[in-house]
This record gives sequence, C-alpha cells and structure tokens, in this order.
Amino acid sequence: MANQAGPVCRLCRREGAKLYLKGAKCVTNCTFDKRSGLLPGQHGLARRRKASDYGIQLRAKQKARRIYGVLETQFRHYFERAEGAEGVTGTVLLQQLERRLDNVVYRLGLASSRREARQLVSHRHFKVNGRALNIASAQLRPGDVVEVRERSRKMLVLENAQSLVSGRSVPEWLTLDAGALKGTVARLPERHEMEQQIEEQLIVEYYSR
Repeated sequence: MANQAGPVCRLCRREGAKLYLKGAKCVTNCTFDKRSGLLPGQHGLARRRKASDYGIQLRAKQKARRIYGVLETQFRHYFERAEGAEGVTGTVLLQQLERRLDNVVYRLGLASSRREARQLVSHRHFKVNGRALNIASAQLRPGDVVEVRERSRKMLVLENAQSLVSGRSVPEWLTLDAGALKGTVARLPERHEMEQQIEEQLIVEYYSR
C-alpha cells in the first residue's frame, strides 16, 4: 500500500500548522510548537516570503493531502470524481476523503491518528458489514457498519481504543457503540463536521487553472 514516508513533523512545519499526524504525541510532545517559525531542512530557514496565488492554492492542496494521508495521483482522482458529481465540488471532495475507511476508523476514536488507522486497516483488524476489509481507501456509505474483529480486540493498541473513544467526541454523521467497538455511518457529513483547516475553494481553484 502506498503511503507517505519519512518524518511527519516536518510536514506540519512545511504547512505552517499542526496537522496532528501523530495523534496524542502532537498534543503532549510536539516539536512544531518549538520550531513553528522555521521551514524543514538542514538549516531551518526562516519562513518564506509572501506566496503567489498559485503558491497559496498549492499549499491548500498539499495540506489536505497530508491531513488525510493521500498521495498526489489518488487525490487528483478524488477531485475529478467530485467535479463530475452533483453538488458543490469542494464539499463533495471532502466528503469522499471523510468517507475513507481509515478516516472513519479515526473519527470513531478507534485509532489515535489517521496513520495508525491506515496501518490497522491494512492488517485486517476491522470488518465492514461483517466482512474483513484491508483497503484503507474504501469508500463507506450511509448504513455501513465498521467494527473491530473479535480476534484483534486483545491487541494493546485496540485495547487502548476503549479509553480513546471515551475521550473523543464523534461527529454526528457517525454513531458509535463504544462497548462493542463498533460504529455506523449514519449519513453523509456536512461541511461543518469535516476538517476546518482545509480551504477547499483554493483546491478547486488549483485544479481549475
């Protein structure tokens, strides 16, 4: 499975914002707070000069890609599908990203980060509608049920999910049975229930150049 490789903290510094790519560590032990004014790299150069319109659009697209852990080609495919669908292109794009299996696992609180959720999914620790599924990018629909496989419940990281789900609010488009480590996609997410850091109109402008 393709994935973003290398240190992830430098990605937050590149985008100038905390992307919470390492889950709880981003809250308790984050290097971004100490080096937020510096770009990644050997010399830690100070923040760049004012960006062009293209540069601002590019950064908006890159931030969205990195938050959801999606590679460039796949992200473009999401945009092309959103562009051809009914509704506002930017909102439809974010709905596709939110409905990825790894993101739903993260949103339910069954993993501390999307990266961890992606790894757990790829190792077949989750079932969708009663069947094991290891495709992190699988698009879930209203009515789909996600649950931890019975044989996986004794894994330390999934045992800790019990404390995770109790300390994190679940968006209203999902329903959670914390005791059973099971969640259901109730409906499509609305814009205020999705990532607030993302400026989807800039992404639309980037691909519409």
